[in-house]
Amino acid sequence: MRTLLNLIWLVLAGFWLAVGYAVAGLICCVLIVTIPFGIAAFRIAGYTLWPFGRTIVDKRSAGAGAVLGNIVWVIVAGWWLALGHLVTGIALCVSIIGIPLGVANFKLIPISLLPLGKDIVPTDQPFAR
Repeated sequence: MRTLLNLIWLVLAGFWLAVGYAVAGLICCVLIVTIPFGIAAFRIAGYTLWPFGRTIVDKRSAGAGAVLGNIVWVIVAGWWLALGHLVTGIALCVSIIGIPLGVANFKLIPISLLPLGKDIVPTDQPFAR
């Protein structure tokens, strides 16, 4: 079932959202100071391509740097990406088949706003780290 949902997701929303994250990652990697944001954007782009079967957990080692970085991220790129998830989620919820995909889009909004200090792990081992 996960594979079927991931394939439908990839066609309807995942590819375009991943492209948005990749563009944000490329822009962030232009400046040396924002390279951690670019790495986070590329990590989330991979998660956005194939989200079912994986989950997001907090990193235990994240500290004040992650909080400050998340504040900068929200101002620079996070709210644009969260808006993309919101619009796509609403559009997908119009049809019965798209409702699970729309809900998945809404679940991606928190990581699009605050990506630093998070890890993406398989759902069968969310507490492994």
